[in-house]
Amino acid sequence: MKVQIDTALCQGHGRCYDLAPDLFGEDDEGYGQVLGDGIVPPGGERGARLAVVNCPERAIEVLGEAP
Repeated sequence: MKVQIDTALCQGHGRCYDLAPDLFGEDDEGYGQVLGDGIVPPGGERGARLAVVNCPERAIEVLGEAP
């Protein structure tokens, strides 16, 4: 499982890095950014999914999730 943020959609609400600080951080302007390569470590799936469903702009996408 991997996550990415569409920077064109992000408005900087910060919910992603509040809910999953091990996966997301903020850039110099307060917009969300994926930390590292975006690969979700074992046990981090719940935080990633919470960030996805709580993003008001739906700017976070999950890639490569198993069916």
